[in-house]
Amino acid sequence: MGNFSIYRHMKLGIVHFKAFPEIVTGEGPIVESLRTLVEDDFWTAVEVGWIKDIKVRNEVRTLLETSHMEVCYACQPRMFSNKLNINHFDPVERGKAIGMMKSGIDEAYDIGASVARVFSGKHPGEEKKEEAKKILIDSLKEVCEFTKSQGDIKLYMKVFDYDIDKCFLIGHFQDAAEVAAEVCKDFDNFGVLADLSHFPLLREKPEDALPLVKEFPMHFHIGNCSFKDRRHPTYGDRQPRFGLPGGEIDTPQVRDYFKLLLDLGLLDPENRPVLSAEVRPLLANETSETVIANTKRVIKEAWAMV
Repeated sequence: MGNFSIYRHMKLGIVHFKAFPEIVTGEGPIVESLRTLVEDDFWTAVEVGWIKDIKVRNEVRTLLETSHMEVCYACQPRMFSNKLNINHFDPVERGKAIGMMKSGIDEAYDIGASVARVFSGKHPGEEKKEEAKKILIDSLKEVCEFTKSQGDIKLYMKVFDYDIDKCFLIGHFQDAAEVAAEVCKDFDNFGVLADLSHFPLLREKPEDALPLVKEFPMHFHIGNCSFKDRRHPTYGDRQPRFGLPGGEIDTPQVRDYFKLLLDLGLLDPENRPVLSAEVRPLLANETSETVIANTKRVIKEAWAMV
């Protein structure tokens, strides 16, 4: 297969505010923790979240400019903390959510990001799902138009669970495909983000779900989850370390995901997607450093077995 280096096939990233959860609120040791990732040449991409202080934001931009990394901006921290919903039926509440997401896009441009992560809001129930999807499509088009007017950032819609933890509208991959198809009719700066840790929560298999959305631009996450025991300390969408007892994802599942993405032609050396690890220390005595090291070992071993 020629040069089979993982870096030939993807831009290998990590989600900063999950690896260092003390900065998820947009405050704390943002620059110091980000420097740890920037100085580790294992990572060629990084996903950054909310940065409230403009001075810190400028420091982050300077640091990232020297990094030679692909920079992604995640709207989750600012949106989740404010419980905002871009498919809310109330136009006032929906307007607040769209406004906050646009502010996130502004911040993404401030730090020099080339990609931003977007997503749906809460699932309203099956009887109102189709109406909510129409509202979501309109909201995403508004955000796409705003983003395009500011520059070249690409938006990727992350698919979450619909009934266990986040309980978001998108949701099933079939719904993701339908929404993406409508948005992409008018905008070429939109795609889909598929997270390995969410397939168990969705009760969907990657080999069934990914073909539904492979026609759109795609990025990827890898991570772990637990959902079979509600008493488990990491129950739901909490991104624990790989191999956690009671969890769903470890090296074999990451290996199978890599192989599937290769087989589907989704790791194109001519147009390498970002594939980021989304993991965090959750249990007693776990540290950011050990969880990051765990993740790197899993990635290396999984890729070696493809």
